[in-house]
Amino acid sequence: MKLKQLSLRLERAASYVPEGSRLADIGSDHAYLPCVLAAEGKIEFAVAGEIIEGPFKIAENQIERLNLQNEVHVRLGDGLEVINPDSDNISAISICGMGGVLIATILDEGYQMGKLTGKERLILQPNKDEIELRTWLIEHGYQVIAEELVEENTKIYEIMIAEKSNEECISFSEKDLSFGFYLRKELAPLFIKKWTGELAKNKIILADLPKSSTDQSDKIQEFKIKIAAIEELLK
Repeated sequence: MKLKQLSLRLERAASYVPEGSRLADIGSDHAYLPCVLAAEGKIEFAVAGEIIEGPFKIAENQIERLNLQNEVHVRLGDGLEVINPDSDNISAISICGMGGVLIATILDEGYQMGKLTGKERLILQPNKDEIELRTWLIEHGYQVIAEELVEENTKIYEIMIAEKSNEECISFSEKDLSFGFYLRKELAPLFIKKWTGELAKNKIILADLPKSSTDQSDKIQEFKIKIAAIEELLK
């Protein structure tokens, strides 16, 4: 297996895994990401975590077919519970293809269980709810060190990379949480495309809200604020 065999979003996520890492890939989607990185010699070791037995078995078969049993261990379990901190010595955690709220929940539960030590680089690819994920990271002392947008099959995905900060207090703004620490400053064409689309969607929702049979004044105000923020961003 080679990196080019991955989907574009996973290929880009893989590029942020440091050379020689000990990786935990959670919700591993048949262990594609760790298998490719292990086959190319880019990581030392990986745990592929699956919560459902079907994908777990497929990942097991794939690892055996590629003869990567020593490098990649597939484990059945919920989120970060598949990690053994004392023996795995994980240095990077990837969680891709889930909602931001779910990713934050997985990280939080792992933190509560002592599975997330703060020594790991986090490679995260939320499909939605990026604000909630950034908020969790900041509240738990993580600094977002890189962000990237990727377009695949007409959908725009966000990749964010975070590491534990040495600073006691991380400075941020509401704009950072909503639009990204780096993305909103770079204003790349894909970023403009994403938020132009979001602006149009929000305007459609706002136009429909007064038609509701129940009072929608709070939501109307909420969407007016959202729209104003996006319009300011795109000026």
